[in-house]
Amino acid sequence: MTNRICHIDIDDSGLPTPTPEIEQERRVAVFDLMEDNSFALPDRDGRAVPPGPYRLLLAIREGRLVFDIADEADQKIGEFHLSLGPFRQVVKDYHQICGSYFEAVKRLPPSQIEAIDMARRGIHNEGARILQERLDGKAVVDMDTARRLFTLICVLRFGV
Repeated sequence: MTNRICHIDIDDSGLPTPTPEIEQERRVAVFDLMEDNSFALPDRDGRAVPPGPYRLLLAIREGRLVFDIADEADQKIGEFHLSLGPFRQVVKDYHQICGSYFEAVKRLPPSQIEAIDMARRGIHNEGARILQERLDGKAVVDMDTARRLFTLICVLRFGV
């Protein structure tokens, strides 16, 4: 399948060192993303874009989320920048609920952990929906891919 990401890098230079829990979230999201994803670039201004699979670099530069895209041979195809504003509240909520979840796993009964996890999934889904909306006209991703990419956005926003 060509409409997919074949490699992903995260440029976290200059960002605070993530906690072990945040680093684990990152590893899981990258692993899951490489196992299964759907990522397509629509034609732009009437011009066809090179087919995938794609290499993706995610970064935050000058306060914007950057998607730097290359082909499988690492030839740059292009990049686009998204404002972080629409993500601020949902990322903040996600970090807070994750903190609660990590603490709950240590000391609460399974029923309470499950309730927190359901809330965490709801916030995660909201972040994925916002990402899909922000990518409109730039890239087409399915919900599972958007969820995993949102996790990586949260990792980049950790401590910022």
